[in-house]
This record gives sequence, structure tokens and C-alpha cells, in this order.
Amino acid sequence: MAKLFQRILVPYDFSDHSRHALEVACDLAAENGGEVAALCALEPVTSLAGIRPPGGPIWYPPEDLVESERERLEKEVARTIGRRAIRMRTSVVVAPPLEAILAAAESADVIVMATTGRGALSHLLVGSVAEKVVRHAPVPVLTIGRDATQRAAGGRKARTAVRRR
Repeated sequence: MAKLFQRILVPYDFSDHSRHALEVACDLAAENGGEVAALCALEPVTSLAGIRPPGGPIWYPPEDLVESERERLEKEVARTIGRRAIRMRTSVVVAPPLEAILAAAESADVIVMATTGRGALSHLLVGSVAEKVVRHAPVPVLTIGRDATQRAAGGRKARTAVRRR
């Protein structure tokens, strides 16, 4: 039987929530001898309102920005992995996040991603990337919610306080 957590995809946006999802993915990879693939999607900007007028311009991030984000991502992932013996891959792509995640999921066994806990109105009007990934991903998706991130942060603070005594 194939192990589920061999190729773990982690969509990463440099938020505390995605950092916690990356930590969970690293733990899973370490326990199962897996690989973590962190993906950062830089979305092309169509307009300030998010609606592109017909024939309107699209701004693509310059290559030096993409490269600096790639370096930043590699450092974040390496810091999170720490001394754990796991393989890692990082990639930064210029594409809408949903498209990029679903494309990368084709070569993954599972996706571990954060949810940001958006407000009800915003969620109703726009939806969330995490929700769309759950609906359309070709592999299982483990979502790490805001409450899990807060509980984990509280647990780290408590363990740190105990160690200092």
C-alpha cells in the first residue's frame, strides 16, 4: 500500500497561517519519509478592482521580483524544516493561486494548506481559494484553520514558559 504523505504540496503566502501549515506538512513528511513542495503563486494584476476591462493591460511581476520571492521562500522553508531529514522543493509561479495549486497537485499525494478565516460577507462574494481547492483538487486536502494556528501558537508559548523555569 502506498503511503499517503510522500509528496506533500504546501501553497505558501508568507502568512502565519501558511507557516503553520508548512510546519504540519514538515511533521508529516518527517514521519513518513516524504517530500515537501512549497508553492508560492504571484497573481498577475489586472486592475485595482480585480476586474479587467476588455483589452485592458495585465501587469506581470518582473523576473527579479519572482527571483527574490523564490529566495525568500527557500529561506522560509529551510528555517521551518530545521534539522528534520526531509526533502524539499520550492517554486514560485506567476499565475492565479487556484490554477497554480491545482496544476501542482497533479504531482502530489496530498495538499496541506491554510485557511485564512475570511469574514462571511467576503466569503459569500468571493469564496476562498482553500474552499475551491478542496472542491476541485485531484488529491486529498488537509486544511489548517485559524483556530488550529492560534492553539498551536498558544501551545508553543506554554512549552517555552515551562522550559524557562
